[in-house]
Amino acid sequence: MEKRHAEIVGAGFAGLTAACALAQRGWTVRVHERSDQLRTAGAGIYIYENGLRVLEAVGAYEAAVKEAPLAHTREIRDGRNRLISVHRWAGSRVYSVLRQNVINALAAAARRAGAHIVTESTATGATSDGVLKLANGESVKADLIIGADGSNSALRDSLDLLSKRKYLVDGSTRLLIDKTEEERAPSDGAKTIEYWSGTRRVLYTPCSETDIYIALTMLDDDVAGKAVPVCKDDWKRAFPHLGPLIDRVGEQGRYDRFEMIKLKSWSAGRVAMIGDSAHALPPNIGQGGGCAMMNALSLAVYLERENDVAASLRTWEARERPMTEHTQRMSYILGLPTTWPPALRAATLGIAGRSKWFVRQRTRTALHRPTGT
Repeated sequence: MEKRHAEIVGAGFAGLTAACALAQRGWTVRVHERSDQLRTAGAGIYIYENGLRVLEAVGAYEAAVKEAPLAHTREIRDGRNRLISVHRWAGSRVYSVLRQNVINALAAAARRAGAHIVTESTATGATSDGVLKLANGESVKADLIIGADGSNSALRDSLDLLSKRKYLVDGSTRLLIDKTEEERAPSDGAKTIEYWSGTRRVLYTPCSETDIYIALTMLDDDVAGKAVPVCKDDWKRAFPHLGPLIDRVGEQGRYDRFEMIKLKSWSAGRVAMIGDSAHALPPNIGQGGGCAMMNALSLAVYLERENDVAASLRTWEARERPMTEHTQRMSYILGLPTTWPPALRAATLGIAGRSKWFVRQRTRTALHRPTGT
């Protein structure tokens, strides 16, 4: 039987996971990455049990989490360092890792499976009958085209699939700082701390033997707060007790506004959308990458079960979309306290942290067993 062929646009978490899963199931695969190399912004990322299972399934787990600390506790504290709530992960794994390590691990697994990754290759659109259009004027026919080209997806927009794009009130500057000698000391894992002060947050997360992942979150109209390079004196006024930590921030960093994206459909004929192009969400429960990888793997599984590509894509969406939309809702809800008065926010977050029902809703995605694992 002739092998089926897939063209994938975007070499991020979603596109590379799809490349692994399809190539491992006998497809020929080519991935197009518009940059001149495989790289990612955002510095660090949490990968929960659901995402770790996907990495295991595609053969990228060991390399992705190498030297990454296993997270065990997440604290929320106010601007005066007073404890608001504590969550301890028990019975499931959570790693805080360097994003670039995950990209490298997925790319290596995809290449081992036979996928071809092309850099400096930009797609401008696609047709529902399986024709990919490239910026160099070339048109490529495939049995399947996957758009994993991010929230500004050219493929999605060429097929008029966008239903809703909501820019949220807040955003984040993400960066890495070097660990101190004290932070490099052996420990039993990583403790994440999220500090709140007014509408600003500082997220502190060890993510390798040498790196701390810092996320500074603020309202999008907070001009000083979102400035890059970071205005250290301004942030120290908001978090006086974090002065020594903030002083360690360098010139690096990238600001991104949070958003949510929903589509009329995740597919059109032979074209499927995955990752931020299909379901971008704010990072409040750390599941953007997890959902991207879950949906990429499950896509390959459903295509293996049925020869009709368009029918497989419809079944895939019907089965997988409800979990992703639950994740979007929870991520959105957990961002609402950003604009609340500090006393109300602290009381609400404290109650939410103690509510077994709310914790179940918040961790439902993390504890989900993805299709194909």
